[in-house]
Amino acid sequence: PRPNGATLLTVVASGYAIAGLTASGLPAGVGTVAVDPAVIPLGAALTIPGYGGGVAADTGGAVRGAAIDLWFETEAEARAWGRRVVTIVVRRG
Repeated sequence: PRPNGATLLTVVASGYAIAGLTASGLPAGVGTVAVDPAVIPLGAALTIPGYGGGVAADTGGAVRGAAIDLWFETEAEARAWGRRVVTIVVRRG
């Protein structure tokens, strides 16, 4: 069951491990998710199966449409995640 006000969205999720500041000004870290703000608004709280909770805090150059990038501490962790299709819960922030 999804929480009130939340929506389900099926996306292609990829891993990344680039340090720095996000589009929202926050430092990249665990739970930082890059999104297409035309699909998922910046600041939205996300629940991603196999990853956990996150916040739409960044925009990625290749993130278009129903796609997200998930931040990992190491490149090896990002590669291990790879690319997969997941259904996420989106709660608008």
